[in-house]
Amino acid sequence: MTPEETSAMTHVALGAPTRSRPTAGSAPRGSSRPTRAARRQGRVLMGAGLALLPWLGYLAATLPPAEAAAWVTLDALEAAALITAGSRLLHGDHRHRVPAAAAALLLVADACVDLATAAPGAELATAVVMAVVAEIPLAALCAMLAARPPRAARPAASPSPLPPTASSVSVGG
Repeated sequence: MTPEETSAMTHVALGAPTRSRPTAGSAPRGSSRPTRAARRQGRVLMGAGLALLPWLGYLAATLPPAEAAAWVTLDALEAAALITAGSRLLHGDHRHRVPAAAAALLLVADACVDLATAAPGAELATAVVMAVVAEIPLAALCAMLAARPPRAARPAASPSPLPPTASSVSVGG
């Protein structure tokens, strides 16, 4: 027996955690087969995150450097959170909640800052349309995904949440 085999057997015998490496194509821990709705939601988030990538280049090229740095950073974080949450949803990975929550927060912040800093006129109208059509609905979807418990963790209907009473417990035999 080789030293590696001996070490592995010792770890197993002592109850030490083992390192299992996922095989190609295997789902991460905490995963299940995604539902049709989860796949659709994952595609929406992935699409929104990928659509932000060319927008980052446009912002970097057209805004003054100080403004570009702030907006590109905010939108890059949004894109990363959306793509991560969407990818995890598509793979049935229940770890989509944290990036979905981050995306919701970033999208609401983006909408608020857009509305607060927009000049009256066409710029404000554009900010309102973007907030109403894209940022707030996406934030709502992300917040719903972040708050929804996994299917396996949802409480099952129980007959009675109350403890047994003295009259329901039989005494004797």
